[in-house]
Amino acid sequence: MKKFFRRLRLVFKVKKFIPFLIEFFTSGSVPFKQKILSAGLIIGYPLLPFDLIPDFLTLIGVVDDVGVLLFIFQQIIKMAPAELREKHKLE
Repeated sequence: MKKFFRRLRLVFKVKKFIPFLIEFFTSGSVPFKQKILSAGLIIGYPLLPFDLIPDFLTLIGVVDDVGVLLFIFQQIIKMAPAELREKHKLE
């Protein structure tokens, strides 16, 4: 349940997350492999032909996509160097 609330708080920090992502991908302190993995997850998930809950189930289908993307963003935050997380106040 604690993880759920952490992900929910991340939704409200989306404005802070965009500059964080830009710096994450342009920073020299983030290893190239982590950048490729992160970009692959962000771009790859929406392009996959399968879905956990089909989108034709309107609201529920969209909510599961948002949940997966929030999980991906949370993993990117964990991979980022500590000084980058602190700079953007993301934990």
